[in-house]
Amino acid sequence: MMKIKGLLVAALALASCGAPETTETTDATPSTRPITGEVNVYSGRHYDSDIVLFDQFTEETGIKVNYIEAGGDALIERITQEAEASPADIFITADAGILWRADERGVFRSLDNARLEERVPPQFRHPDGKWFGLSKRARIVIYNKEMGLPEGLETYEDLADPAYRGMICVRSSSNIYNQSLLASRIARWGEDRAEAWAAGVVANFARKPQGNDTSQIEAVAAGFCRLGIVNSYYTARFKGSDDPQAAAIGEQFELFFPDQDGAGAHVNISGAGVTQYAPNAQNAEKLIEFLLRDETQGAFASGNNEYPVVEGVEAQGPIAAYSDFKADDLPVSALGENQAAAVRIFDRVGWP
Repeated sequence: MMKIKGLLVAALALASCGAPETTETTDATPSTRPITGEVNVYSGRHYDSDIVLFDQFTEETGIKVNYIEAGGDALIERITQEAEASPADIFITADAGILWRADERGVFRSLDNARLEERVPPQFRHPDGKWFGLSKRARIVIYNKEMGLPEGLETYEDLADPAYRGMICVRSSSNIYNQSLLASRIARWGEDRAEAWAAGVVANFARKPQGNDTSQIEAVAAGFCRLGIVNSYYTARFKGSDDPQAAAIGEQFELFFPDQDGAGAHVNISGAGVTQYAPNAQNAEKLIEFLLRDETQGAFASGNNEYPVVEGVEAQGPIAAYSDFKADDLPVSALGENQAAAVRIFDRVGWP
């Protein structure tokens, strides 16, 4: 269910009345509506810490942040249906693959903003300035601490080794995080080698994919699986928990970052872009700049136990203990570009 906050309720109601069923947008159709003292955020993130930062932005600038949250794909559909009538100024989402989907639907405008380009490394932003990373995470391997890390496991490719038959728990192929992981393998290895890898991982499943990353962590902690494939921020919800039951689960598994002697661990981002028909585009750019400042980057990332995307800003909270690793420098735009091929491979190898 969507959560709707601030003045955006009325704006959305008006926009929904006249929105066409489909729309095509181009970079040649900028908004001509006047700048106002507000900015409207459509967000696929669901963290109260974001709202705290939005309130800080309002206090500092006088620009009111109106906020709606829902699933990334649902928000893309809403923005495209609303078309020129959309009140959306910024679209924020939690995966480069979803940012790519949004760009394919014409959601974003290109920005020529030197401040944003200076803050965000090239691999974490769109080459034409359509979206910028705000925080990052790694998709890693966890292992049952009592069973230990299996001998010889060093890389993602090793996960397909028959030596690890019946050991792996992971969520379904419909999940965008897995699609982005396989897309990164396609970018690195090519489709044939990536397909062979995916088939090998399927052969090593301990069970049919089910649940989210939390489910995989709980299964590994319980010893049902020796290995799990999860996003790094999920682990911090256990490793740094004040809840005794969650903390006890956190004691039963450990983190492993693959490919430390090679390309590095696969990383993905949460990111944002200014929408094609943004009525408050200048205010939207100001908000993205605010979220990328040193003093706000740590708070934004730590709200979901992620890593800051700005170089030199240290991670905060429990994930900081797991921030010293080699990350893959593959441009995250490749995750979207290879997404369709990843889905086809998943289907062919029988990854549910």
